[in-house]
Amino acid sequence: MFTGIIEEKGHVTAIVPVGDSARLSVRGPVVTSDAAHGDSIAVNGVCLTVVEVEGDVFTVDVIRESLDRSSLGALEEGSAVNLERAVRADQRLGGHIVQGHVDGTAVLLSRESGANWDDLRFSLPGPLSRYVAEKGSIAIDGISLTVTTVDEDGFGVSLIPTTLKLTTMGERRPGDVVNIEVDVIAKYVERLVVRQ
Repeated sequence: MFTGIIEEKGHVTAIVPVGDSARLSVRGPVVTSDAAHGDSIAVNGVCLTVVEVEGDVFTVDVIRESLDRSSLGALEEGSAVNLERAVRADQRLGGHIVQGHVDGTAVLLSRESGANWDDLRFSLPGPLSRYVAEKGSIAIDGISLTVTTVDEDGFGVSLIPTTLKLTTMGERRPGDVVNIEVDVIAKYVERLVVRQ
């Protein structure tokens, strides 16, 4: 489990195709400081298992399912990525419950800069729209954010300077594809209601 509070921006050092999957290596000095084989690290919001650590670079295997449901397949050597280690039981839960199980992708439609924040608007895939609510939580590329607006065409978020500086959201431009994870609580509530 993760919180959606990004610990650092890392950079892809290598992508090696392995059949219908891939092996991804990422430089991240903060997340590798105590990383070991078998640990979970979220890369742009996708929970991945560390298979190797060498210095400040960790390597993970990315299966076909993850490549199909996320934007990881579009990464290139040098791409910036958001990184977060799995939450420990003795930590504060600063964002919201993020599983690292990406539900799909969305496209950044527009970006407006304000004096102290940026407003970003994203497309919303039809099957996921029922889980997104104004003032609810959503994870975009692993970042825990509050939804500011929702309509039939998409949703919006507002980003403070810290988020813009410390995550890949500061570099995103209209047309960019991002990973989306909706609030897991909404999915469980729907399942409980439907089964009654």
